[in-house]
Amino acid sequence: MTTLRQPPVAASRPGVRPRVVGRAGLYAVLLANAAVVAVFFAQAGFASNALIVLGRLTGLYAALLMAFQLLLVARLPWFDRRIGMDRLTSWHRWTGFSVLWLLLSHAVFIVLGYAQASSLDPVNQLVDLAETVQGVLRAIVALAIILVVGAVSARYARRRLAYETWHFIHLYTYVAVVLAFTHQVAAGTTFASSAVATAYWYAVWGVALASVFTGRLVLPLWRNLRHRLRVTAVVPENDDVVSIYVTGRDLDRLPALAGQFFLWRFLTKDRWWQANPFSLSAAPDGRTLRLTAKRAGDGSAALRHLKAGTRVFAEGPYGAFTTLHRTRPDAVLIAGGVGVTPIRALLEELHGHAVVIYRVATDQDAVLYDELRDLALARGAELHLVTGPSVPDRLAPRELARLVPDIAERDVYLCGPPPMMNAVLGSLRELGVPKPQTHFERFSLAG
Repeated sequence: MTTLRQPPVAASRPGVRPRVVGRAGLYAVLLANAAVVAVFFAQAGFASNALIVLGRLTGLYAALLMAFQLLLVARLPWFDRRIGMDRLTSWHRWTGFSVLWLLLSHAVFIVLGYAQASSLDPVNQLVDLAETVQGVLRAIVALAIILVVGAVSARYARRRLAYETWHFIHLYTYVAVVLAFTHQVAAGTTFASSAVATAYWYAVWGVALASVFTGRLVLPLWRNLRHRLRVTAVVPENDDVVSIYVTGRDLDRLPALAGQFFLWRFLTKDRWWQANPFSLSAAPDGRTLRLTAKRAGDGSAALRHLKAGTRVFAEGPYGAFTTLHRTRPDAVLIAGGVGVTPIRALLEELHGHAVVIYRVATDQDAVLYDELRDLALARGAELHLVTGPSVPDRLAPRELARLVPDIAERDVYLCGPPPMMNAVLGSLRELGVPKPQTHFERFSLAG
């Protein structure tokens, strides 16, 4: 343990927290558009049948939420740095289920409403609408796609599907979006109620699709063409962990921060189609990027066989696990297992006094420990290596309070396996660490 302490820095970053600004921006966009949709809906006039009125309204808000969903997964840097991909992905998931229920409600209300007016039974009424109203058949196909995507995104199914399989199915959501939009153009009463309403809906869908196109395609392509990344070295850290060094052109212009991650594709004949999220395990220095990965399957196990010179396609940087969100001058960095990678990078970049707690089962599992020890010595930080089995919990509230008596007065950065993170988060709550001072991310990707 190193106890040399550097002088404390001045107070933390002033002003409104970046995460609050990002969330407020998204909420403002959604609420403002919800109000505009309500105004256009009222201006278009109401049908005499209450079920049809409800059907049209649920359809409009389903369309608005579909566009909002695209914004959530566009991976726009401004939102990603302030909110984090894990939280944006979580919102995308719950927004997706809201879209599903709104679309089902739209279909049921419309069919029952028209059936009530025509005296047809619901099945025959649906067939009649599909045959006689332009765009309805496209809407039925879009709804069927959404139902399938919703089914495979449920937790039970999601756990049993490989990510690549789930991702491929999820891509059909974009087909559903296009079909839903063309249905709205062909049959939307509110859409065609005025030139202003029509222009508004074209703008909503245009901005949403342009955001996805820019964030998911244009920006990654442009950055990779500019930086031309290649593997320069592959260094085994132990039998299960390997560090990969990557270099390229103009890396000083790549807006990467310690704590962030990339989606890495190594362009070999057997790996080019696989994208894996790995954090930077060293703070970016403008010359080299480093990732450190643990063997967790055939894909990650093959990384140690990469050759120097292998081309790399990297999407990112992503994540809000950075110093941008600091609220206090001093910090605690808690790592579990290979979760030490962003923690080690953050230690390079943090100012103020830091306490690093590294939780592993055995000393041999402490990857990058020598680097952590040297960094801690150079930066005047305290380093605690906590070893042993998970039971009893060695990061329980009493143990954390013993290691860091003033933990409630510090920012806490946490990265590790989900069970360990959940346990530590519970300990932090018991110790009274305010939520804004707790920083963590979970890797969770959406289509």
